[in-house]
Amino acid sequence: MAVKEVKLLGFWVSPFVKRVEWALKLKGVEYEYVEEDIFNKSSQLLELNPVHQKVPVLVHDQKVILESFLILEYIDETWKQCPLLPQHPYDRAMARFCAKLAEEKVLNSAWIAMCTHGDEKDKALKSAMEALDNIEGELKRNENKYFGGESIGYLDLALGWISYWLPVWEEVGSMKIVDPTRFPAISTWMNNILEHPVIKQELPPRDKMLVYFQWRSEEIGSLLAAAKKA
Repeated sequence: MAVKEVKLLGFWVSPFVKRVEWALKLKGVEYEYVEEDIFNKSSQLLELNPVHQKVPVLVHDQKVILESFLILEYIDETWKQCPLLPQHPYDRAMARFCAKLAEEKVLNSAWIAMCTHGDEKDKALKSAMEALDNIEGELKRNENKYFGGESIGYLDLALGWISYWLPVWEEVGSMKIVDPTRFPAISTWMNNILEHPVIKQELPPRDKMLVYFQWRSEEIGSLLAAAKKA
């Protein structure tokens, strides 16, 4: 049987792309990686994802899969080794809920906080930390090394950006979101994630990230300030 082609279109600093790469690596799936310039999108990206025009884009056996959470589930269902999603329906539901919560409340709020000042920044920080309270509770409920138990799973990949991207955003935005005294379980989990061999090998250079996100925060901050004046 011929090996079916797997291709991933990504951007070097995207946490959404990295979670897909981590899943493929964990599963031992060989794939072709295509680096995209998200500020000058290729015809291939526009053809494969004409609606959102974003990465990641996974192509498997000429089928196109979009949106990182959906890609994670596709990978897990297609390659059965090293299961990512929990077996019990309740645990699967909770994993999806926490992933969505972190995306909508933690990631988006932390991004806004990095790019803003004053009351808007304070409001975003409060929203991010309130959502993290729920995630902290989930980790304490399981009392495991990872959300997935003693081995890394779906929710660890979905939230993995917290361990590496969020500290960079904190530094760029001169803020603190994950205080170890308030979030001891998350802080321990972050260290466990960064020590995982697959994760450790698939992280972008921190110095380059600082430069990139400093530029992005200034650019977006200026746009937001201009929009307020308009």
